[in-house]
Amino acid sequence: MAIISTVGLARTFSTPKGPVAAVRGIDLTVSPGEIVGLPGPNGAAKTTTLRMLTTLLSPTGGAATVAGCDLVRDPAGVRRESGYVAQSGGVDPNLTVREELVTQGRLYRLLRTEAVARAAELGLADLLDRKAGALSGGQRGRLDIAMGLTNRPAVLFLDEPTTGLDPGSRADLWKLARRVHTEHGTTVVLTTHYLDEADALTDRLVIVDRGVVVTDGTPRDLKRRHTGSPDATLQDTFLAITGHGIAPDAPALPTATAPTTA
Repeated sequence: MAIISTVGLARTFSTPKGPVAAVRGIDLTVSPGEIVGLPGPNGAAKTTTLRMLTTLLSPTGGAATVAGCDLVRDPAGVRRESGYVAQSGGVDPNLTVREELVTQGRLYRLLRTEAVARAAELGLADLLDRKAGALSGGQRGRLDIAMGLTNRPAVLFLDEPTTGLDPGSRADLWKLARRVHTEHGTTVVLTTHYLDEADALTDRLVIVDRGVVVTDGTPRDLKRRHTGSPDATLQDTFLAITGHGIAPDAPALPTATAPTTA
């Protein structure tokens, strides 16, 4: 049984110049325990798709379920079973890490004692008493992911979680995502501009371009299918699939060491 299923999921925005179809019909199936990447350039509809799947944006067409909960008829159920780490994060720099995690737990209706215990379980023991505003970029990324895991979600959505981080911090977050997946069986859906990240971290890639899914498969299969060589770069593969590479305004691709599978 799929943990995420979408059929014709669409979103059209109204603008002064007329309607703009940002997502034009996404058909997607994700199995429990997969790490699925949605790589691509700006404007490919990656974030809009995630915002719909996490109930932050209402679809204007199609249907979807997340962890058995209907996106439109049971948005509270979707939120209960999901964790979401947005591009910008959302922590208060004046609160400690512990206070942020406890507050997040309380928002998920945990008892205070449960929320305090959960905060201590999320792998941030070295940061709990530090102010969120004093964290480095990599530490902030760890906190953002911990916030997304407070409710022990079945599905964790990560929207470009490593943008702007140095290579060491990126590698640390890759390892954390792998550990969450390995230890808890959490399904992870990841958007990224970084094709090396998508190649190293994901079980399967879903290439979304101009609001539709154009192909999907394992990184190795996509390379072989679209370039003729499993040793091709994912950048060359993406170019062969879509006719263009990562957009010029996308972030530069720093080098990071691929995570080891636990």
